[in-house]
Amino acid sequence: MQTAESMVHSQVEESLYRQFEQQQFTVQATADSILTLWVPRSLLSDVLLFLKPQFSMLYDLFAIDERTRQHRSGQPTSDFTVVYQLLSMERNDDIRIKVALTESDLHLPTIITIWPNANWYEREAWDMFGVVFDGHPNLYRILLPPTWEGHALRKDHPARATEMAPFEMGPERVAKEQEALRFRPEEWGMEKATEDSEYMFLNLGPNHPSVHGVFRVALQLDGEVIVDSVPDIGYHHRGAEKMGERQTWHTYIPYTDRIDYLGGVMNNLAYIQSVEMLGGVVVPERAKIIRIMLSELFRISSHLVFYGTFVQDVGQMSPVFYMFADRERLFGIIEAITGGRMHPAWFRIGGVAQDLPEGWDTLVRDFIDFLPARLDHYDKMAMQNKMLKDRTVGIGIYTQQEAIDWGITGPGLRATGCDWDVRKKRPYGGYDQFDFDVPVSHNGDCYDRAELRIEEMRQSLRIIRQCLDNMPCGAYKSDHRLTTPPPKERTMEDIETLIHHFLNVSWGPVVPAGEASVMIEATKGINSYHLISDGGTNSYRTRIRTPSFPHLQQIPLISNGLMIPDLIAIIASIDFVMADVDR
Repeated sequence: MQTAESMVHSQVEESLYRQFEQQQFTVQATADSILTLWVPRSLLSDVLLFLKPQFSMLYDLFAIDERTRQHRSGQPTSDFTVVYQLLSMERNDDIRIKVALTESDLHLPTIITIWPNANWYEREAWDMFGVVFDGHPNLYRILLPPTWEGHALRKDHPARATEMAPFEMGPERVAKEQEALRFRPEEWGMEKATEDSEYMFLNLGPNHPSVHGVFRVALQLDGEVIVDSVPDIGYHHRGAEKMGERQTWHTYIPYTDRIDYLGGVMNNLAYIQSVEMLGGVVVPERAKIIRIMLSELFRISSHLVFYGTFVQDVGQMSPVFYMFADRERLFGIIEAITGGRMHPAWFRIGGVAQDLPEGWDTLVRDFIDFLPARLDHYDKMAMQNKMLKDRTVGIGIYTQQEAIDWGITGPGLRATGCDWDVRKKRPYGGYDQFDFDVPVSHNGDCYDRAELRIEEMRQSLRIIRQCLDNMPCGAYKSDHRLTTPPPKERTMEDIETLIHHFLNVSWGPVVPAGEASVMIEATKGINSYHLISDGGTNSYRTRIRTPSFPHLQQIPLISNGLMIPDLIAIIASIDFVMADVDR
């Protein structure tokens, strides 16, 4: 029997085949069942233009170095592959379009006239793989320094510093690096002057408290009015996707904690669900509910940081201390359950690291009974403050269509009236069992983006209470052979389990060849890990699609024509983490 999903896929396929002829396409089977089609390079722009009315958002764009991959049966010959993942919120559907390239001809047409958020994604693919997007207005490095040699995510590029020559910083290197930092307005698409006025240029960041310390915005000013603003990222890039190719499936889990470092184990969930899909691992019910409870606790923790720093950036000092005190209390609960605080790395392939400790329910219940009154107090202290409203209402507005065009998800999208929340639209990990609302606003300004996150905390409290009142019995981890590691207590029962435990921890499980990606509603929007297994003990390609990356790209659209204090409020309302941007 056809499912609703397969029927949608067949309709999309049929329309493409009617328009472009079936023999032009190659269908690839994937573990996540997302329709994946290979198209010739000559048809790429036409196919994407044809799909745009049905798939309004460019969800992700990335490249793959295929040259050392072994398991590619049924796929066209390719040295490098560029992947376009499109999302239809109206149809609740995805499609992946893939294009095969040879190493000697790494050229594709730019698609920024179709989806403007392709700008940064194409720059990243050029930066990391050397794919040239013809017609791109500013194809220069985005995450790596301008003086970097090579393309870091290619398979022939070293993964560790020990594989490279010793680093030296002699006088010539210093001069070269300093010259690369010289600011030339024309290289940023800015004019120094017009017939009427001479512009001033200002660096906001990267060392500035309101831009999180490692983010720079180059401003072109006419007096105090922003004529243009160009975000500059990459100062926090640590090669997280490259690390995913050298670590085992299990040992990469702690690295995910450091992506959205305010989201804690929620990062683990995006990653391990893709691994579990590749391996066919079924997670026990108790483990699912534990995961949801911890994820929602971290959603509250992240939103408390946002709340406090948001009101601080627009001029109030006191609230941040109250909110950080609540966060500390929350961390005490997380530490009691997981043994860690910000980065517990506690989720595992197939479940969680340990069962819930004795007394966990009392700690959680006390907290969720305590917080609502505090949120009411903060609303009076901060959100109803006239100064905060003057600084944020009607500032940084974008429409729902603009949000979709720029790849905005999460509270930033829901502030424009769209109720798209992955937990509701595509329930994962057990969310279909919970009763909660999806808050929406309609003004799309700084104030609404903040107000939504506050209401999201109240909804998270509802979800956690349901976890508390309905926690099922049973195993906290699957007994599947790929579960890593197996329950420790069983290693003392027989030698086979002890060997299994040792091998899975030291070498990691062998995950079947394939591709999979699972979306989650992270603290800042939609997060997913597109994982490719080549049938080994580590990932062949780890692609991390984070919400913060496209969110920052929209800053010029909503800040040009305003003043610098307005830009500070806009940056504060976006709620980004630079590690989530740069990876």
